[in-house]
Amino acid sequence: MRIEQAEIIWVRLPLVAPFRTSFGTSHDRDTFLLHLTTDSGEEGWAECGAEPDPLYSSEFLAGAELVLRDHLVPRLAALGDDLAAHLVQPALAPVKGHWMAKHVLETAVLDAELRAQRVSFGHRLGAVRDRVPAGVSVGIMDSHDELLAAVGRYLDQGYVRIKLKIEPGWDLEPVRLVRETYGDIGLQVDANTAYTLADAAHLARLDDFDLLLIEQPLPEDDLRGHAELAGRIRTPVCLDESITSARDAATAIALGSCAVINVKPARVGGYLESVRIHDVALANGVPCWCGGMLETGIGRAPNLALAALPGFTLPGDTSASDRYYATDLTAPFVLEDGHVRVPTGPGTGVEVLPDLLDAVTLSRTPLPWG
Repeated sequence: MRIEQAEIIWVRLPLVAPFRTSFGTSHDRDTFLLHLTTDSGEEGWAECGAEPDPLYSSEFLAGAELVLRDHLVPRLAALGDDLAAHLVQPALAPVKGHWMAKHVLETAVLDAELRAQRVSFGHRLGAVRDRVPAGVSVGIMDSHDELLAAVGRYLDQGYVRIKLKIEPGWDLEPVRLVRETYGDIGLQVDANTAYTLADAAHLARLDDFDLLLIEQPLPEDDLRGHAELAGRIRTPVCLDESITSARDAATAIALGSCAVINVKPARVGGYLESVRIHDVALANGVPCWCGGMLETGIGRAPNLALAALPGFTLPGDTSASDRYYATDLTAPFVLEDGHVRVPTGPGTGVEVLPDLLDAVTLSRTPLPWG
């Protein structure tokens, strides 16, 4: 396969409601798409998972665009007519880090490759289900009443798991109120690295609420601290930001740093590495679930395929399109009895809607290839 054309398309989509975490509040989804066209006329699409500022990770959108243009695309273009998705990671390996930039490139290549082969992402990755249970992530709110109302709406819509963002000053009381108000629902919390090991006694008070897990309570580089914390609380510890590879997953499991792993393909360099992380976790009896980065349908479709693998036994952040967007860039994903269907068409299984894309496009920039 040879790439004939490549372009970066910057887009801005308004969120249906502001989304607040310990990193800040988002009112819009700013990102860029990578669009590839091959010598056979097939297209490949991918959505960058980075954010405008380097707060969730060291990566950010403008930096991802730069490293794609100046470092990653030239290395991949050097493969010429021999390009294939499984060759992307080895070709890009000399460039250290930049997992989100690598993810968007590998995903677009894999999409084009699978469309040419008439194979779906789900089939290629090893999906065993045709739909996956859907959870929803609830950001930090201005009041407890606002939080309870939001959780109630999502439960009424049929979501089978609620994830609450927490931070110091917004943790025990919100969790208590949700548990007491809504009873025996699937409930977990996400700290996004907001605590330190000195907060262990405080975090242990969350044990009273029978949570599915606490996600990434400590800084991403503190595997030892997570292992110690895991021995001091009953709530299962889940790692997110700490896991960027299958090697990281194996190390964290061996140290006892986590009992659950959140796999975000954008964070680990792509879907092929995501499958390797899944395989390591499955072999060690550690459950996985698929996280999200507020993706549009372009990024949500392959996430659903990944979430259908056998080791993804917990509901992920695979919400319906209307959780974030009034109008998506693809046909919307909808909630059906608490589940979202895995696309079965070639590649990601979704088509980008040109008129809707044009309406939110900020700019288009060709990438030199070859």
